Amino acid sequence: MALSPLNQRRWRNFRRNGRAFWSLIIFSVLFGLSLFAEFIANDKPILIKYRGEFYTPVFNFYAETEFGGDFQTEAIYRDPEVMCLIDSGGLDQCFDDPEGIIDEIKAGTYQAEGFERGWAIWPPIPYSFNTSVDRPGAAPLPPNGQNLLGTDDTKRDVLARVIYGFRLSILFTLIVTGVASLIGIFAGAIQGFFGGWLDLIFQRIIEIWSATPSLYVIIIMFAILGRSFWLLVILMILFSWTGLVGVVRAEFLRARNLEYVRAARALGVGNMTIMFRHMLPNAMVATLTFMPFIVTGTIGGLASLDFLGFGLPSSAPSLGELTLQAKQNLQAPWLAFTAFFTFAIMLSLLVFIFEGVRDAFDPRKTFS
Repeated sequence: MALSPLNQRRWRNFRRNGRAFWSLIIFSVLFGLSLFAEFIANDKPILIKYRGEFYTPVFNFYAETEFGGDFQTEAIYRDPEVMCLIDSGGLDQCFDDPEGIIDEIKAGTYQAEGFERGWAIWPPIPYSFNTSVDRPGAAPLPPNGQNLLGTDDTKRDVLARVIYGFRLSILFTLIVTGVASLIGIFAGAIQGFFGGWLDLIFQRIIEIWSATPSLYVIIIMFAILGRSFWLLVILMILFSWTGLVGVVRAEFLRARNLEYVRAARALGVGNMTIMFRHMLPNAMVATLTFMPFIVTGTIGGLASLDFLGFGLPSSAPSLGELTLQAKQNLQAPWLAFTAFFTFAIMLSLLVFIFEGVRDAFDPRKTFS
């Protein structure tokens, strides 16, 4: 679908803004990679060949008995016995000396009748966000070749948690910001366009709602219903939609008496068409100006709740929880540096992108 001349001009303006354009590319690459976090950091192989058949543990559940083991529970693929069973095609000798069999198979010296070697393709980081690292020493452990960013205080790989936490934070922010913005824009447009008693009543409702202590409400709801991702999304939307109402309302109050709106009314154009086809595009500059504050506020709000222990479930990969660990383990500076640079890079890229979008919608700004 071809872009309209106006949108083509906006895209050209955005591309000429080098900081915003390159921020979009970098952010898209990082977010795109994080969407495939299971293929980058996981304690399960991506693909297994065992006795001539292929298995995909990343997507499916396989009991240990599938590979010649004894248990009906999911196979622990990093266990030496399971690795030996996969490599050897299910030899019984794996239960006696799995590491010795694996060494012989790797060295090419193992000989057995009916032997058909299997193999497994592992992710680059062989740990998921909740995998305990098998390293000697007291946690948190410093960075090394096995854990590039070290481990946290429960011996979980920090790099894996950052990858999963980045994806979770961005998805959470996109959902909350998108839905809250739609509600806020619609409410502000209704208020500004119609004005009068409708505007007055809406303003009083928003004033009362904005004064509600959101943190207390979230804590109470979590105490009653339990902590969950979608419950937190709903609660954050309920307290975030008012952010754009004032900006959109002001733009519609200013524009509703302009000549093009009067002309549209005289021609019999419907109110909704006037509001969202003619007036809203002119209000987008002010709306997009405020958008970076909503995005960064949502990310900061999620991190703050996780830091205080009232955010996502404790099992979730949370960047706010990583910040809390940095505070509690001052002897492990890699946790603080990781948390700081992750938030700094993520928020900076998002702010630069939205600034570029805002300027692209502003007809007064051009870039050489």
